[in-house]
Amino acid sequence: MAVTLSPVGGVAAQFFDNSGNLLTYGQIYTYATGTTTPQVTYTTVSGTIASANPIVLDASGRVPGGEIWLSSNLRYKFVIKDSVGSTIGTYDNIAGEGASIPINFTGTGSTVVYSISGNVTSIYINGVYQNKNTYSVSGSVLTFTQAPPYTSLIEILTN
Repeated sequence: MAVTLSPVGGVAAQFFDNSGNLLTYGQIYTYATGTTTPQVTYTTVSGTIASANPIVLDASGRVPGGEIWLSSNLRYKFVIKDSVGSTIGTYDNIAGEGASIPINFTGTGSTVVYSISGNVTSIYINGVYQNKNTYSVSGSVLTFTQAPPYTSLIEILTN
């Protein structure tokens, strides 16, 4: 399992409530982006030991074991609650540090403009790497110089 370090609570993070007090025995719930479907995180870089969900913080407001690792190809929603279940904060569309997240489209044969999120690292059409002279990116808009073929798989890697 390829994993990347979580930007939320990644290593040795300490959590506090909205008054600045330690978030003693607080809880971190992890979900698939935009949902309430639980999504697994991991306790180590090996990606073999799943974290509890919720992750229950210790008396000093820290993650037990000190680390949260995310599946490299997924995005997450984090909900942080205090020990009695009151929400402290919600953070959505989170990817691990340095993760390449694929965005997939199907070519129509005529569409040249696509909406994207994240920084484009590379683009493939039917598994073939696309040189940067075949597309341009401006903000959240990707524009191809020529429409990808009908039913082609367009894979955009972002971080």
